[in-house]
Amino acid sequence: MNTAKVAAALSAAILLAAVGLVVARAMQPAAAGPVVPARPVLSVTVVEPALRELPLALTANGSIAAWQEAVIGAEISGLRLAEVRVQVGDAVQKGQLLAVFADETVLAEVAQAKASMAEAEATLADARINAERARQVAGSGAISDQQVAQYLTAAKTAEAKLQAAKAKLDADLLRQRQTRVLASDSGVISSRTATLGAVATPGQELFRLIRQNRLEWQGEVTAAELARLKPGLAVSVTVPGLPDTSGTIRTVAPTVDAQSRNALVYVDLPDAARHGLRPGMFGRGEFQLGSSPALSVPQETLSLRDGFSYVFLLGEPSGDRAKVSQVKVQPGRRLQNQVEILAGVAAGDRLVATGASFLADGDSVKVVMTEDNGAAAAGENGVVTPGHTGVVTP
Repeated sequence: MNTAKVAAALSAAILLAAVGLVVARAMQPAAAGPVVPARPVLSVTVVEPALRELPLALTANGSIAAWQEAVIGAEISGLRLAEVRVQVGDAVQKGQLLAVFADETVLAEVAQAKASMAEAEATLADARINAERARQVAGSGAISDQQVAQYLTAAKTAEAKLQAAKAKLDADLLRQRQTRVLASDSGVISSRTATLGAVATPGQELFRLIRQNRLEWQGEVTAAELARLKPGLAVSVTVPGLPDTSGTIRTVAPTVDAQSRNALVYVDLPDAARHGLRPGMFGRGEFQLGSSPALSVPQETLSLRDGFSYVFLLGEPSGDRAKVSQVKVQPGRRLQNQVEILAGVAAGDRLVATGASFLADGDSVKVVMTEDNGAAAAGENGVVTPGHTGVVTP
């Protein structure tokens, strides 16, 4: 009997111990999981878009071309080209000898013409003496009136033959001069088709000459843009791989192409040759139209993502903290470090000044002042005046 009581008491004690252990374990706190470090808050300064005077320009595409290109051709026929004295790219002066045709035949013709002229002069002199004698005895009965008229007619005929001989000599002398091909103006030889030994025909092209080595840029603009351009306007022409060249509008085309609705603008380039420009090169021109006010921000404020430009706009501050939102903007003109903003933000918006590449939409940042603009900051909420900038630091 006593043994049964002892066993029952022992079982009850064991049961109570087990229940106590379960309750104790249930009351223990759960084990802590892995600690995820909080993302650090970035310290930023802010900038506001400000109105600035930016250059107003109009851009167009076009080509470099010769101002004027002179064609130098043969003026004589049937003669062999004996000498070619210049090559493509040579600089020549007005009147410089470029080529020579064989002139043996022409020289013989000149000699013959001179002899014919001398004969005509002698014939005229004799005819004039006879005519003068006939006038002196006319009416005296020594010779008839018919003979007098014949002497006078012979004198006039001899005079006409002399004029013909002079004209023949002049023509032969002209042919002699045409055997020497001269530069019609100063400039640079741009093309040479003259071939040594070839027999020329009248009008055959021998050389092309860029007159005065003067080049121009021919830009193509739309009809709407044409009204904004006028002679004398400054233009900057950019050719890939070469220095920018300054020029001025020489003239504007008086007509617009009926198919493309575009017109040409002719721009003088005084320094084209010195800058290495050549006819046929592609160039991009920028017409300087003055300046106009524009809402702009520093270049560092922009972040380029997926081919678009963004800025980070600060929301309402909570103490020295604020959240940023990513805003897509449309950039425009540029001047040094300033970029015009055409759309996306307005004057008075608070933007992260620099380091936008470190931020994402919705991030929380800490607004701080820099030494340069801390004194200009407006109060406790971290708002700064337009144009103040700073840096982003983790």
